[in-house]
Amino acid sequence: MRRKRKQDDSHIDESWLIPYADLLTLLLALFIVLFAMSDLDAQKYKELSLIFQSEFGSGSSILDESSDPIEIPESTNQDTEEEEEKDEETEVEKEKEENEARELLHLQELRDRINNYIATNELTDVLGTELLDEGLLITIVNDITFDSGSAEVKSEGQKIAKEVSNFLYTDPPHQIVISGHADDRPMSNADFASNWELSVIRAVNFMHLILENEKLVADRFSAKGYGENHPIVPNTTEENRAKNRRVEVLILPNYEINVDGEKDD
Repeated sequence: MRRKRKQDDSHIDESWLIPYADLLTLLLALFIVLFAMSDLDAQKYKELSLIFQSEFGSGSSILDESSDPIEIPESTNQDTEEEEEKDEETEVEKEKEENEARELLHLQELRDRINNYIATNELTDVLGTELLDEGLLITIVNDITFDSGSAEVKSEGQKIAKEVSNFLYTDPPHQIVISGHADDRPMSNADFASNWELSVIRAVNFMHLILENEKLVADRFSAKGYGENHPIVPNTTEENRAKNRRVEVLILPNYEINVDGEKDD
């Protein structure tokens, strides 16, 4: 009897698949690089480098089977947005500081112009200026503005109002607050029930004189009265009471300023 030949099971060697898979991965990476190079920035390049390190420097392959995987960081879009916000805040703060410095310089120059006018016309007993954090304050003192108990601006005060109005026209324009003040004599007559009312009407009357200057805009002006509550000198003599019957013109700054208590009389 003829013996059958024992046939061995055929076996195909598939070890070639490993380098083939690596080759395909390399080709894919090459196409990714070519695509990324068309629009590549520093951040994308950094992320791409980390991806390559993870793909080709770790895992199992015919070249390296023991490398530890590299953790790929999450998207840095949030960090980029935070940096952009910080840059914007820095830019805004820088612009704010520049505006404040420019505004302070502008008011200092205006104060100097007024002081030159005061010195030239020998009005130091009548006008005074003071640069405060609240703005540039112009004070019209002495008895040239009002008689005691009266809100009518005297002729000398009318001339001063006209001169002061020329300094209030600025570029850019400012808000102006005009304040009226009274001495400590009690007020109760047919015209005014109190020094509060008297001081307010004084401020309004003086403001009307200033607004005769056609260059000025009325909606930038406001008036208020303090009565006898803010004297600049004690109401102990007639001369002091005359000084307290005054009007103050405050030029408000367009930006916050800090004059460190600077004062000019």
